[in-house]
Amino acid sequence: MTVSDSADRLPPGRPGDGGVPVTAARGADYASQWQLMWWRFKRHRLAVISVLVVLGIYLVAIFAEFLAPLPPNQTSTRHTYAPPQAVGFLVPGENGGTRFQPHVTGYKVEIDPIAIRRTFVPDDTRIIPIGFFVTSDPYLLLGFIPLETKFIGPVNKGDPFYLLGADRLGRDMLSRIVHGARVSMSIGLVGVFVSLFVGVLLGGISGYYGGLVDDAIQRTIEFLKAIPTIPLWMGLAAAIPQNWSPLMVYFLITVLISLIGWTSLAREVRGRFLSMKTEDFVAAAKLDGAGEVRIILRHMAPSFLSHIIATLTLAIPTMILAETALSFLGIGLRPPVVSWGVLLQEAQNVRAVATAPWLLLPGLSVVVAVLSLNFLGDGMRDAADPYAD
Repeated sequence: MTVSDSADRLPPGRPGDGGVPVTAARGADYASQWQLMWWRFKRHRLAVISVLVVLGIYLVAIFAEFLAPLPPNQTSTRHTYAPPQAVGFLVPGENGGTRFQPHVTGYKVEIDPIAIRRTFVPDDTRIIPIGFFVTSDPYLLLGFIPLETKFIGPVNKGDPFYLLGADRLGRDMLSRIVHGARVSMSIGLVGVFVSLFVGVLLGGISGYYGGLVDDAIQRTIEFLKAIPTIPLWMGLAAAIPQNWSPLMVYFLITVLISLIGWTSLAREVRGRFLSMKTEDFVAAAKLDGAGEVRIILRHMAPSFLSHIIATLTLAIPTMILAETALSFLGIGLRPPVVSWGVLLQEAQNVRAVATAPWLLLPGLSVVVAVLSLNFLGDGMRDAADPYAD
C-alpha cells in the first residue's frame, strides 16, 4: 500500500495523537493545506449539512422565477389573508375507489358572526389538481430567458394555489419568500465582498506601514465601532431620497451595511501583517523588486486566506440580519422590492399576525439561513487550523 493510498483512507489528525498510525501521519505530511482543511471540515457534521442547506437557498434564489408558483407582486382581492392550503395525494376514483392525484382543496367564504368578518374554510368538494412543470404565463428567467413553465403549480392555470397562504393584498407568500431570498442572500454576499476588499486593503496598509498611517486607520476604526450600529444605519438610511429607484436603494443599502463590517476584519489583518512583515519571504519579495501593493495582495494576504474565508462566512449572516432589520424598520429596502425584511413589515401589525400567523414565515427563512451560515462558518473556522485540538 502506498503512502498516498493510505492518506486518502485514513482520518486526519495530529501525527501520533490518539493512536493515529504512522501512515496517516505521513499522508498528512504530503497533503496540501486545502486537503487538510477538507479532512477536518468533513468531521463537522453540522457544517456539512449547512453547506447543502446554503447551496439549496442560493439555488432557490437564482431560479426564483421558475420555482415560485406566481409572480411575487400578483394580487387577488378575492384571496386576501387566504390560509395555507394542505396538499393531498388521493382523490375519489371513477369506480368508487381512490386514485393518486396531488391536489389542494379550494376555498369557500363564511362570515364569522362574532368578529363580523369573512373567513376562509376548505371546500372539500372542489379539488384543484397540482403538478410539476405546469404551464404558466410567460416570464423571463434570470431576466433574459423566456419561459412559460413553472416548477410547481395548479394544472389548470388560474386556480387558487397558496401553499403558504396569502397576505393582505392576496399575494402568494411562497412566491414572495422565494423571490425575497434573492435580494436578502445576495445583499449579504455583496456586502461581505465590499467589506473584504476594504478590510484587507486598509488592514494590510495599517499593519504594513505602521506609524501615522496605522494610527489614522485605527482611530477611524475606533470611531466607527464606538457609534451604535442601528442608529448609525438609521441616520444614513434616512438620508436616501424617496424618489430613488429600487436598484439605487439596493446599492446604497449594501454600501451602508458594508460601512461597519470591514472594521473587525481590518484589525485581524493588521495583526497578522504586523507579525509577518519581518518574515523572510516578505524580505525576499522586496529584494526581487515587488511593489508594496503586490507584496500585500499577492504574498502576505494569501498566507492566511483560510482564516479570511472563515471570517467572511461568519460575516454573511450579520449582513443578512442587518438588511432584514433595516427593511423591517422601514428604512431599508422598500416595496416593490421583495426581501425577507420587507415581507416582515407585515408582521408589525398585531391584528394581521393574529388572524394570519403565516405572515411570520419570512422570519423562519431568516432563522434557517442565518443558522446554516453560522454553522458553515464555524466549520470553516475549525478547518482553517487542521491541527487544532
